[in-house]
Amino acid sequence: MRLGRQVRALRRRRRWRQADLARAARVSRSMVWRMEAGRADDVTMRHVDAVVRALSARLELLVTWQGEGLDRLLDADHAALVEATAIELRSLGWEVAVEVSFNIRGERGSIDLLAYHQPSQTVLVIEVKSVVPDLQATLVVLDRKSRLAAEIALQRGWVARGVSRILVLADGRTSRRRVAEHEAIFAAALPNRTVATRRWLRDPAPGKAFAGIWFLANARQVSARQRVVRRGAVSPRVHAGKARTKSAPAPVREQVPRSS
Repeated sequence: MRLGRQVRALRRRRRWRQADLARAARVSRSMVWRMEAGRADDVTMRHVDAVVRALSARLELLVTWQGEGLDRLLDADHAALVEATAIELRSLGWEVAVEVSFNIRGERGSIDLLAYHQPSQTVLVIEVKSVVPDLQATLVVLDRKSRLAAEIALQRGWVARGVSRILVLADGRTSRRRVAEHEAIFAAALPNRTVATRRWLRDPAPGKAFAGIWFLANARQVSARQRVVRRGAVSPRVHAGKARTKSAPAPVREQVPRSS
């Protein structure tokens, strides 16, 4: 019902009839009517999104669970991924600062991870996402943070000869599929992938900007995978024991003659 009222209000603001909105969204008029009547559950998400976009608005799907329980769960996944990224970077010789807030000429925000490679004087901006995000919004935010990164780093005494950026995503089939679905967008903004990213992190070229995506498993994912492997594994001793038992000849019973 709320969605229907919102669509109707935006349509009337444009002084459109339902037929006008249907034509702009390339859907039927009856579909627009059903949405405005609060019967959007009869309409596919693709068509709802088309109608909302035709009104120059954006559709956001909200999932709630146990009050703030879902937020805490998502925060835990994000925190685990941030921690895993920081550990990897430090092992490769990078200085790492977590949750770096900034306020420069009225532009405010926070960088998930700001890293510095002293030998090459490279500043690295890392955006961490436990799920594949809204693409346009994420790329805009990452671009803005990268533009301000040299000034932010200088406040820490890090002199930058170049600024690079990496989007860290939780490793998994869903994340990889989502990136593949929008490969053209990602190829233009973040052309490198995990293998090239790891190679660059080991030896960044001085003064040369780098942009890429890094699929990384956090500690919770690694632990879950290890449990699955342990459950599916069978001890070699068991196999050997079974083989010996199967191949061993059956014991021969001594025949005792009956007494007459």
